[in-house]
Amino acid sequence: MKFFIYSLLFTCILLFTNKPQAAVEPKALESLTPAVMASKAQKALLTDITDNGQYIVAVGKRGIILHSNDAIEWKQSSVPLQVLLTSVFFIDQNIGWAVGHDATILHTLDGGVKWSVQNYQPELDKPFLDIQFKDKLNGFAIGAYGLFYRTSDGGINWKNEFLSSLLFSEDADYLAELKAEDPEGYVIETQSILPHFNQILISKNKLIMAGEQGFLAMSEDGGKHWNRLDEIYTGSFFDIKILKNGTWITAGLRGNAFTSTDSGKNWKKVQTHSQATINQILVTDDGAVLSSNNGILLTYKAGSVTKLELSDGKAILATLIKDQKLIFASEVGIKSQELK
Repeated sequence: MKFFIYSLLFTCILLFTNKPQAAVEPKALESLTPAVMASKAQKALLTDITDNGQYIVAVGKRGIILHSNDAIEWKQSSVPLQVLLTSVFFIDQNIGWAVGHDATILHTLDGGVKWSVQNYQPELDKPFLDIQFKDKLNGFAIGAYGLFYRTSDGGINWKNEFLSSLLFSEDADYLAELKAEDPEGYVIETQSILPHFNQILISKNKLIMAGEQGFLAMSEDGGKHWNRLDEIYTGSFFDIKILKNGTWITAGLRGNAFTSTDSGKNWKKVQTHSQATINQILVTDDGAVLSSNNGILLTYKAGSVTKLELSDGKAILATLIKDQKLIFASEVGIKSQELK
């Protein structure tokens, strides 16, 4: 999850449930206010961008979703609600999901032109920060304070899971005692005891997550059980990716980035020569592009980093490459630059 959006989070307590969340009730949908079709939507805060093979799709503030087939002319998509959207993912050129605040999960079947609501729980006061699918049926939505939802039917139903295997031993002991003595207090505590889950990565049979306060974790059984990786940094990580050569790379606060060539057992610090928080990692054929605050773009290749500073100094939340151009989702909307 990008720091620029991450900084908008605030502490909240809610009731925990591990029951499946069914499709949104019709009455709830009737009360929603659709995203405003804005003439300057292309210049609004945009938090994520992806290319599904049919359209380039970007998401952002107040439910704004844009789509384009050439990264030049952009059209605003039909979105049924106004929330800050934080991440977008497509499994193919038609089927995709977007997530955001108020535990919102949106779904599209036409490449991102029209969206519908799969999950919306404003009473939770928690945002989803990332969403990934293994295939058209099995996916995961993650977010603040250990928010972890799973679906096995393409999002018709979502199950909220508390990942107790990620607790530190002292926290697990504390919760066990509390559950026996104060069941109501136990329910409340489960809502703030885990860190923010900022990013989830699916790699073959592995699930890998990155989050706040140096949180890195991996599951090798589809997310049923998790193991925390050894702490390598106390600041938050906002993305984790696997490069084309198999190297793992994670990055986050204050320009910190690390690589691992043994699946997360050992890590080496990357000299980024930047203090700007890194929001997203884009894997390229020979390395990666790291989108950062303050208009800073870092290119990682063969273990070294080159830095490019955009003149406006605005946060770059996500980047993709299209027709030899860098296309940015930024705090001031869509931007582009020739690839050098």
